[in-house]
Amino acid sequence: MCTNPNSQTISTKIKPVHGYVIAILLAICSSYFDLSSLISLAQIITDIFINIFKCVSLPIISLSIIVALCRFRGNEHVKAVSKKTMVYTLSTTVIAASVACLLYYLISPHNIAIPLDSSTTHPVGLKSTDYFQYLRHLIPADIFAPFIEHQVMGVLLVSVIVGLAISFIPDDDSRHAITHFFKGAHGIFIVITSWIVKVIPLALFGFITTTLVELKSGLDIAGLTKYLLVVVLANLVQGFIVLPIFLRIKKIRPFLTMKAMLPALFVAFFSKSSAGTLPVTMSTIEKNLGVSPNISRLVLPLCTSMNMNGCAAFIFATVMFLMQNNGIDISLLTMLTWILMATIAAIGNAGVPMGCFFLSASLLTSMNVPIEILGLILPFYSIIDMIETSLNVWSDACITTVINKEQ
Repeated sequence: MCTNPNSQTISTKIKPVHGYVIAILLAICSSYFDLSSLISLAQIITDIFINIFKCVSLPIISLSIIVALCRFRGNEHVKAVSKKTMVYTLSTTVIAASVACLLYYLISPHNIAIPLDSSTTHPVGLKSTDYFQYLRHLIPADIFAPFIEHQVMGVLLVSVIVGLAISFIPDDDSRHAITHFFKGAHGIFIVITSWIVKVIPLALFGFITTTLVELKSGLDIAGLTKYLLVVVLANLVQGFIVLPIFLRIKKIRPFLTMKAMLPALFVAFFSKSSAGTLPVTMSTIEKNLGVSPNISRLVLPLCTSMNMNGCAAFIFATVMFLMQNNGIDISLLTMLTWILMATIAAIGNAGVPMGCFFLSASLLTSMNVPIEILGLILPFYSIIDMIETSLNVWSDACITTVINKEQ
């Protein structure tokens, strides 16, 4: 029995769009006509998805970091290439978060003015951040405590230590066994995340409805435009200025390299998945740029797991924006700390659609910061995700090309 492969692709693309349109229209109708039963249902759905984000995101962050770091063992060539990959990955991701920080400071998005009597806004559990007190509790007394108590930095620290420790296990059989265990566990949560993505129109309905109810009560969303400008500009500056400078320093022609990578960048843009684009990225970089398969097939999988420039910028800007809108003091120390946190969290991001959105929601809910404003961001996130994924793949290609030249 023959089937048209194109029809299946078109069908999969149309269905989510229909779901988004229905969710948005239903949310508009519910709030405009003040349908109390649907508004109550929307609030329940919002609370459920907040719990889902809290439940799933931290394990995904942890397992992604562990799986990425436990690979750094092998022969001398592999070790050397892996170390360079990690150095360049960390450098570009830190710069991406720093660019977002600078743009956030310069553009200064306004608050979304949430009325005090709004019944849909949850209380904020954190009004200021005592980072010295936070550091005192960074080392957990129980390895599972950071997960149970949603201590994000504790989870990141434990994951980095466990991942590196696995890579230094001297017995090959033991190291491979524990590596396969964590890879399998990581695969479980990736599958669960794909299920969540399929029902994301429900979350869209819940978040948009509760936000539109607040709009009717006097919510001012003027600051959202500047926030979106920060996110998009951070990606464009990283992609068209920072990474080309990086290539130019290494005496590689940046825009010829970008032109050669266009097939992979287009796939990344429309698929919104750097992991899904990986085969095309490998093929393109080997054929169009002449990168050795020995390099591309080692560096690109590592970059796909760890090199998330766009995600770091989105996490930083989003966390700052929601913290600011919920009355949390944002000092210079806060911003510097979140450059580090956004970098580490981005490294733990799974290269799947909406991965950064889940990460940001998890980080915010772990600090008891209400995330209803994410409902306003969600309709725009599809475009943001396309730009971020293209940037991530472009950054992967830049790092791989540089390492190939240096060998």
